Amino acid sequence: MELDVTIEIPRGSRVKYEIDHETGRLRLDRVLFTSMQYPAHYGYFEDSLGEDGDPLDALVLLDFEIVPGVLVESRPIAVFNMNDEAGGDAKILCVSTDKRYDHIQGLDDIDEYKLKEIQHFFERYKDLEPNKWVKGEGWEGRETAERLVEEARERFEQSHYDSAAEAEEKAASTD
Repeated sequence: MELDVTIEIPRGSRVKYEIDHETGRLRLDRVLFTSMQYPAHYGYFEDSLGEDGDPLDALVLLDFEIVPGVLVESRPIAVFNMNDEAGGDAKILCVSTDKRYDHIQGLDDIDEYKLKEIQHFFERYKDLEPNKWVKGEGWEGRETAERLVEEARERFEQSHYDSAAEAEEKAASTD
């Protein structure tokens, strides 16, 4: 499975950007209250809808600098499951499809300390923010990650189908 991930936040940043889906422009969401930095490039899968109603979150392991807004063709290899004040919030861990990452196929191919770094970040990055919390639920492998991506893509398709059907029904009732 290879999919585009839109990078919103470069690795090493404390600044949380989000793509404004109405304008297509990058919006400053907030600066993290903690002194922590994102441990990997962070963004979302195009044409997906997570359980929280936002596009499905993705982290991309890539040793090169990336600017926000760039699409990176990526392969899901694992998922860090967590819950926050808004509900389930899975983070899909990916690698670039760049040949230099061919040796990484799943969770067991990732350095144990890199996994601990990512987990620690997501379990702590909201610690100083009022009314926010996170509870980590642990790691699962590629099969689960790919299933969650497929479910998020199906959820996106269904939401667009439902929106189109509602618009058609509304237009028919005004005629």
